[in-house]
Amino acid sequence: MNNKTTTAVSGCLIWFLLITIIGSCIMPVAFAVGGVTSSTDFVIVNVGAFLCPEGTAPRSYSYQTTTTDEYGNTRPSTAYELHCEDSNGEVVEKDPIAYAFIWIGICAVIGLIISAVLTFILAVPGGMLVTKVLNSLRSRRTGQIGY
Repeated sequence: MNNKTTTAVSGCLIWFLLITIIGSCIMPVAFAVGGVTSSTDFVIVNVGAFLCPEGTAPRSYSYQTTTTDEYGNTRPSTAYELHCEDSNGEVVEKDPIAYAFIWIGICAVIGLIISAVLTFILAVPGGMLVTKVLNSLRSRRTGQIGY
């Protein structure tokens, strides 16, 4: 195996390992941040600007409801909706879930970008390390041919 082939193999190996390890750490955090922050005013205003019809203002609306836990018990809960209100304060459009999915998707894309950047940063030193290890194993193996 020449040095170019070793470098290519180690580059593919290190890319796969890095994107797997980094992505498995970053992506759950991105989804959690998206889920926890989806009911904030920042999200309502910014995502609502895309979802609400022109001439309406996005507002957060919350109300008390119930949910069922894993054992079948009913528990109190708070639900959040995006309401698009006109200048008279009348609700023109309600969105109970799409705004949150869009926000969580935006957070996931940010997580992918962070994962890719970290993989780029760490790929060169990692590739050099793997190439060095593979070359050392190859040179050690060729020195033992007579045995």
